[in-house]
Amino acid sequence: MAKIRIREVTIKESEGAFRFLKKDKYDFESLSSLRKLLSKEKARLLDVVKYKEPSSIYSLAKILGRPFKAVMDDVKLLERFGFIELVKEESKSRVRHKPVIVVDEVVVHLKI
Repeated sequence: MAKIRIREVTIKESEGAFRFLKKDKYDFESLSSLRKLLSKEKARLLDVVKYKEPSSIYSLAKILGRPFKAVMDDVKLLERFGFIELVKEESKSRVRHKPVIVVDEVVVHLKI
């Protein structure tokens, strides 16, 4: 049985505002960062990466029907927060960066 990879985010109330507890390099600096990460487009992107396994970011953009730059920006954000990795693959004279899911589950803890 494959091991489930879980990403945990902890949010703590502090002096009337919510703050993210720093555990590793992926944690968020504000609630707006988490909100950006949980958009419908990012969920759709993660779904395509997981189930259609595109061979490159260009291929991912084509499947999504979105501009390459917009998809690249989303991929970089998801990579920054540890949801996906870009795997370098060489084919003939090209180098591709294949997006791969590295998290199966996200758990958000809210401490009040």
